[in-house]
Amino acid sequence: MRILKILIVVPVAIVLIAFAVANRQPMSLHLDPFGAATASGLQAELPVYWVVFAALAIGVIVGGVAMWFAGGQHRRAARLHRREAQRLRAEMEFARTHAPVAAGRVAEPPRAALAAPGGQRAA
Repeated sequence: MRILKILIVVPVAIVLIAFAVANRQPMSLHLDPFGAATASGLQAELPVYWVVFAALAIGVIVGGVAMWFAGGQHRRAARLHRREAQRLRAEMEFARTHAPVAAGRVAEPPRAALAAPGGQRAA
């Protein structure tokens, strides 16, 4: 598993580093779509790779949050199933400890006292 991780991470890192080195030139980023391009603080001169990496990072974060919300119903169902399993385990353990089974034999039900033959009671 560790080798697979290295085989994936190393080439991706090499590509990202090559991209950053090749795209160091500054670009103008305007954050005010309706205003004129003024020096009002709503624009910035950033390297191209910063803008691309920031967009990727924002996409990863938004995607992760969306997947977390989408998995909410599955986590809720798993929580309910886990509680049900715990309840059933406790019920099974209670039945094992309180059952009339001893050493593999079923205890006989109590019998009513019968009169001795001849109508006399046994002492």
